[in-house]
Amino acid sequence: MSLTLLVAAALLPVKGWSSPELPDTVATGTEQKVGEVTVTARRSPVRVSTGVAVQSLSGQNIAELGIQNIADAVRRFAGTNVRDYGGIGGLKTVSVRNMGASHTGVSYDGAPVSNCQAGQIDIGRFSLDNVSMLSLAIGQDENLLYPAKLYASAAVLNIITNTPEFEAGRSSAFEVQMKGGSFGYVNPMARWWQKAGSRVRTSLDVNFMRADGNYPFTLVNGKYVTRERRNNSAIDSWHGEANVYYDVPGGGDLQVKGYYFYSKRGLPGAVTLYNPVSNETLWDKNGFVQARYSCDFSSKWRFQALGKYNYGWNRDREHGPQFAGGMYQAVHTQNEYYLSATAEYSPVTGLSLALAQDGTVNTLSSTMGSCPFPTRYTSLTALTARWRRGPLTATGTVVGTYITERVREGTAPEDIKRLSPSLSVSVQPWKEEMLFLRGMYKSTFRTPTFNDLYYDRLGNRSLRPERANEYDLGVTWSGKFCQAMDYFSVTADGYFNEVTDKIVAFPTTYAWKMANFGKVHVTGVDFTMATAFSLPRGINVSLSAAYTWQRAVDLTDPEAKNYKEQLPYTPEHSGNMAVTVKSPWVTLGYSLVGVGKRYYLSQNIPVNEIEGYVEQTVTLGHELSLRGCRLGLRCELVNLADKQYDVIKYYPMPGRSWRVVANVKF
Repeated sequence: MSLTLLVAAALLPVKGWSSPELPDTVATGTEQKVGEVTVTARRSPVRVSTGVAVQSLSGQNIAELGIQNIADAVRRFAGTNVRDYGGIGGLKTVSVRNMGASHTGVSYDGAPVSNCQAGQIDIGRFSLDNVSMLSLAIGQDENLLYPAKLYASAAVLNIITNTPEFEAGRSSAFEVQMKGGSFGYVNPMARWWQKAGSRVRTSLDVNFMRADGNYPFTLVNGKYVTRERRNNSAIDSWHGEANVYYDVPGGGDLQVKGYYFYSKRGLPGAVTLYNPVSNETLWDKNGFVQARYSCDFSSKWRFQALGKYNYGWNRDREHGPQFAGGMYQAVHTQNEYYLSATAEYSPVTGLSLALAQDGTVNTLSSTMGSCPFPTRYTSLTALTARWRRGPLTATGTVVGTYITERVREGTAPEDIKRLSPSLSVSVQPWKEEMLFLRGMYKSTFRTPTFNDLYYDRLGNRSLRPERANEYDLGVTWSGKFCQAMDYFSVTADGYFNEVTDKIVAFPTTYAWKMANFGKVHVTGVDFTMATAFSLPRGINVSLSAAYTWQRAVDLTDPEAKNYKEQLPYTPEHSGNMAVTVKSPWVTLGYSLVGVGKRYYLSQNIPVNEIEGYVEQTVTLGHELSLRGCRLGLRCELVNLADKQYDVIKYYPMPGRSWRVVANVKF
């Protein structure tokens, strides 16, 4: 039995359990109801029995380590590269194993999140307050009831939100939380869970966040060093989410989610030549409604259906003398209509077959004069087979893609038709040992975005899809060395990725133009470790660590000066470590994230170098029960050593900051 099944069994409620033989006190042939018993155990943040690399963080882990946002959490996964343009309101995107942010799929409660205009998801806009589990699967997740769109991604970031849970005899639950901290940060949140009969549960989450974000930083310009303050970093945002969970008679679960997000934020510009001023403001509105139904019809048949409508709106405004009339403004609106159905069939023991079919319609309108108002029709079909026999598990998938577009003006791009195969294998050499060997190959591609194709003077309607191949070999092990140890797990993966027809902005005679001009090879090693101990007097200690070595080189032009040199913003060495100590009196957390030197331009010369950094966070928290309520208080100190660093050149990150979190659950 795999570790995943063992842990799942330990976490689920059970109706009865084995005990030493006692005299029979129940008459034969009668039924005796046994009260529900819940057995809990701590789950390792890495999964060792899967055929692909899967890492996870629970909502409890996130709180105990003082993680501030989704991007900060993702940085703690091996193999990830988060681009952060500084501050609370700065854009945050994630690239996995240097494939590019457009190759990373994002799933929110099982439904894909997309942005056809830019192709990459700003993960900074998702709230952590409602997250129960965050996981990253590189390659293909173990779950076969997956939408075809996620099958087609090189890696998938899964965001799972909290579902209502009620104490015995209660039909409602409430939580109120307040966060406050440095740089004018204020973040109140309220939550309401309600039962509406025996089959229906509802939840409502709302939060508001604001910050001025004008944090101090050190500006170095040659031999001159001055203390400056970040400009135009203020943000105001609202987030609301409502859910209905329905247990369908006869079996099956239905979840309907409504989501709304609004933000107004200044976009802090690059700080160069003592000019920290930026006058650009971005307004964002995003709302969607999604419904997901899943059911196990029998031991052989499982089914899932998804439907989603997504609305996206943003307005970009900038003041400056370089614009006609002293101001530039553009408004973009996106609409997406999405349907997906997946069926899984297990005809015989050990064999599972799954077929997923997606259909999507995307539209874009813009106030920019060159917008052709495109409409994109996408069909994705994924056929998967999994075979389990003794120590071997093999999973193969073929994804078929068909994309066609219509435009009001000009010529539409050529249709895209492509088959993309993948294969993952996991072998357990010894049945009694939790040791697994795994290998994976996956072929993916990313479609040119609307910006790539149509952006004013920059777009190119003749672009081909950007193609990628992933290869991975790994070994995983889990066990324990002493009675006090709950688990000890390690994973090590070596990988090689190749990206061809890379879509880049390329200079032409009169202007820059998007073009297929790129070939990249990525070689790397990811290592993860996690362990936990249960000590006397109710003390629990957990420790996790991750390390990545990565070499990503440009092989586009043998005559270029950057040939075989490390890609911009790619550290060769990066890693993180976290320790949590829980006692009946207090919970103490300590974590650090370290990134080695990088280069912000394509030539690896000293003048283009960005220094490495180590950011440390310390948290201290306690929760107590009082008259039917649970009160929690947590203090966080971020960037303990006040390290001055940039993730993106000329976009300085905050130094030392603090945050206090107080909540009441009743």
